[in-house]
Amino acid sequence: MDSLRKVDEWPAEHVAVAVVAPDGTRLGSHGPQGRPFQLASVTKLLSAYAVLIAVEEGAVEWDQPAGPPGSTVRHLIAHASGLAFDSDAVQAEPGTRRIYSNSGFAVLADTVAKATEMTFADYLHEAVCEPLDMPDTQLLGHPGAGAVSTADDLARFARELQQPRLLDPSTVHEATRRTAFPGLDGVLPGYGRQKPNDWGLGFERRVGKDPHWTGRNSSTETFGHFGQSGTFLWVDPVAGTACVTLTDLAFGEWAIAEWPPFTDAVLAELDGAQ
Repeated sequence: MDSLRKVDEWPAEHVAVAVVAPDGTRLGSHGPQGRPFQLASVTKLLSAYAVLIAVEEGAVEWDQPAGPPGSTVRHLIAHASGLAFDSDAVQAEPGTRRIYSNSGFAVLADTVAKATEMTFADYLHEAVCEPLDMPDTQLLGHPGAGAVSTADDLARFARELQQPRLLDPSTVHEATRRTAFPGLDGVLPGYGRQKPNDWGLGFERRVGKDPHWTGRNSSTETFGHFGQSGTFLWVDPVAGTACVTLTDLAFGEWAIAEWPPFTDAVLAELDGAQ
């Protein structure tokens, strides 16, 4: 795909891109596919998937109390618990604001770890990485921001998000295509206040957000996450594709400028090829 070569113009030293069809076919790739990158908040997609599996297995329940008083597992995974970004401070009543919270994912991981009687990193590895053949993916730190992975591994995860094998497809649909606690306003890191700031169960939903890190022509059904390490993964169900992009340059003005037109170029090339 010629559009992928646009990343050569980015200021990052290393960039790896993979575009993946629902059946796992690699529609295009560019850069070092086996090079490990810090995922930062793209980690949350992997952690959220592990939580979804824990719920299906019956280890935890969505309405199980977790976090601040009145908060549940569902509140935590949807950034609606009221917990602050990086502390135990409670900034709102559960279900009243969308406060993006690394702290919430830490509580979420602890809840799963206690229920499964294993570390969350081990549970993530056993439940997600091993069955999807993601040997180079490791959770080395915070469950919301501490994973390392490769474009090859995340391409396999992108296939799973489009054609689930580890979960019932209805579970993935609810997590990615339906808004948890609809109507909540909140700040999308790097992009300001969104009214509303729609989120699924661990997956950010594009819907009508503007500005946004995906493309102007991305469908409203697009979901995924980006990371402060200069990484992102989006799935556009309408276009029938997913894109993994990993860099070694921290998110900043360069990403705000480059990512949307890059995504639009990828979507345009795919549309032209059909």
